[in-house]
Amino acid sequence: MKQIIRIGMDTSKHIFQLHGVDAAEQPVLRKRLSRKQMVEFFANLPPTVIGMEACGASQYWARELSKLGHEVKLMAPQLVKPYISRNKNDGRDAEGQCEAMSRPSMRFVPVKTAEQQAALMLTGIRDGLIARRTQLSNTIRGYAAEFGLIAPKGLDKIEPLLTQIAQDESLPAMARELFAVPGREYARLQAELKQIEAKLVAWHRADALSRRLAQIPSIGPIIATRLVMKTPDPRAFRSGRHFAAWLGLTPKDHSTAGKTRLGKITRAGDEDLRRLLVAGATSVIQQVRRGRGHPSRWLVALLKRKPPKLAAVALANKVARIAWKLMATGESYDAARMNAIPAFAA
Repeated sequence: MKQIIRIGMDTSKHIFQLHGVDAAEQPVLRKRLSRKQMVEFFANLPPTVIGMEACGASQYWARELSKLGHEVKLMAPQLVKPYISRNKNDGRDAEGQCEAMSRPSMRFVPVKTAEQQAALMLTGIRDGLIARRTQLSNTIRGYAAEFGLIAPKGLDKIEPLLTQIAQDESLPAMARELFAVPGREYARLQAELKQIEAKLVAWHRADALSRRLAQIPSIGPIIATRLVMKTPDPRAFRSGRHFAAWLGLTPKDHSTAGKTRLGKITRAGDEDLRRLLVAGATSVIQQVRRGRGHPSRWLVALLKRKPPKLAAVALANKVARIAWKLMATGESYDAARMNAIPAFAA
């Protein structure tokens, strides 16, 4: 077999399809491996470059193959798709990945450490617990409404509602017993959420970069930790503008014949980070409209000529650029520089 310079690998839970080329870009490897054969095969293979789509378990295999001396490059699936021929199958997927990773313009996903993956579990589990708590509170409110019991808005009103139900002897005994089931589940979720959030705050306080990011207005511990966890290599982006574009906070560009047509934001990239940044920006704007805080002249001027929702996205874009700057350079947030921006700046 000729020297392999590049391998594209299509992954799944149990089957892995390989496509390798030599220096002349000729296919010299087409192989199908089981999960058990993976490590043995690559351990006996001279160090080479391996390309995979960034999908489930790709971070794990990237770390394992790197331990064997190989260079692993992860690519977003949507960037690989144009290089895959029609009549899709595992072999063509691997061939497309092998071709895509050779392109000079290809952008790669940084490989995370096991510690970074563990930290990301904190945020993922927290989101899941919040979703289940919301579902459970809506269930309790819905059943209570069938008996004419309406509680005010807010999560802090659920426990008083359950207490009221337990003490209301006008309700059928079976109903009171059944309300106790989601009540116990709700209490358990609340306790688990407090534990997870305590660990998240502890992680935030122990990380210097996360603490520096939290100095930016509209960024708190939750957003700061997400930024650190999900951007292990900020220098992979050439500028804050590219970072904001990666988050989908830039308008869609559909221009032709010298005519510029910009639409709504692309909503590409990481949905959680984009959602949190926009939510944080919305909170800042609400405070400004109520006459609170110390907003920059740029934001005050923007709110005078743009709707609040559009201003929130613009502020989220600016915050993303500032966050990238702090992550890439190691600097701290300087409020004076933000306020020095001319009021007419866009």
